[in-house]
Amino acid sequence: MSSLRIEERFPVAAPPEQVFAFLLDPERIVACMPGAALDEVESERVFLGSVRVKLGAVTLVYKGRLELSEVDDAGHRVRAVGEGREKGGAGKVKLRLDARVDGDGAGGSQVTVEAEVELAGRIVRFGRGMIESVAKQLFGAFAEAVRARLGAAAETGAGTEPAAAPSAANNDAAPIRGLPLLLRALWDALVRLFQR
Repeated sequence: MSSLRIEERFPVAAPPEQVFAFLLDPERIVACMPGAALDEVESERVFLGSVRVKLGAVTLVYKGRLELSEVDDAGHRVRAVGEGREKGGAGKVKLRLDARVDGDGAGGSQVTVEAEVELAGRIVRFGRGMIESVAKQLFGAFAEAVRARLGAAAETGAGTEPAAAPSAANNDAAPIRGLPLLLRALWDALVRLFQR
């Protein structure tokens, strides 16, 4: 079992109430996550889904459950816990995530995410540094998608854009292309090495 901690912040040009509502909507969140699909909504706080990761000729599919264990609407804070297993394999993942949305004093928001992830199985073979670099790039893609969607909604005055199509359509989500991300992570590692 390998563990890593992720701490990220990103700005969004939308008020905290709107951003927080967006972060609680599983269909909109899944639409911003590469390779993710929402399979079933068990309740307003429990969701079943999957993530597809393509590494060269191999595609790994993780199916799991995510629960919003704590939701503080007034403070714009949420805690989520989740776990999943690799379909047809021995891999597994556990997640604890805390997210907070703060106003930036100019009508926009600052999103802070702290997550602890535990991984086991074939994906661990790529090494901790590589996994952390890939996770950072994936989070960057997620943050950019959230900013783009909320920014577009703010420009049109629509509040938030219409919800994504129900889960059946999301099951065809393109997998995370691991090889390009791993190559980018390797390049980043080499750059850091030569900068020392």
